[in-house]
Amino acid sequence: MPIRVVLAEDDVLLRKGLAQLIDAEPGLEVAGEAADLSTALEQINTLRPDVVVTDIRMPPMKKDEGIRLAALLREQHPSIGVVVLSQHKEPAYAYALFEHGVAGRGYLIKERVAEVRDLTDAVRQVAAGLSVVDPAVVETMVRTRSSGKRSALDALTPRELEVLSHMAQGKNNAAIGKVLGLTEGAVQKNTNAIFAKLGIAEERDINKRVRAVLLFLDQDG
Repeated sequence: MPIRVVLAEDDVLLRKGLAQLIDAEPGLEVAGEAADLSTALEQINTLRPDVVVTDIRMPPMKKDEGIRLAALLREQHPSIGVVVLSQHKEPAYAYALFEHGVAGRGYLIKERVAEVRDLTDAVRQVAAGLSVVDPAVVETMVRTRSSGKRSALDALTPRELEVLSHMAQGKNNAAIGKVLGLTEGAVQKNTNAIFAKLGIAEERDINKRVRAVLLFLDQDG
């Protein structure tokens, strides 16, 4: 069965373009489209898709409707994944999306949808209950991080911070090891140390990798 997607985007040209990109991808199917929050909710309640891809801002107010939609679905349809598309790289927006749970949630910068694989991979990951954080958000955080602000991250070694930064970009242990010149075992040792130092080593039913990134973002936002 294909992964069924509802698109919520008020820009008709972008919405149609996204629909074509998703429908052209094997295993994905656009089940419905909406141009505002109320229509999106109607489509979701009627069609019960696997994933919703939504703009962060839609009518009626064009403020944070995508974040609100994700929060509503967490309560009403927790099995439906959500990918939020935004023009904002500030970590606060991503944290608002993830603060009530990271499973099945993704945050992509809109310019990223030009890379078809980034969007379709994000749809597949949230459909599987995983999480996606756009690398551009992490890059913004790294550039603006204040060295004078103490946080739980201060306990991490420079190598662990490097691993966490690459982890935030969605890389698995093999990919991180390739970039940093480490074995997968060495990367795993660093990730275990990161989880322990950030106090998430014993957490259950949560994507620990994304939770570590969110702590990173939150404490620097």
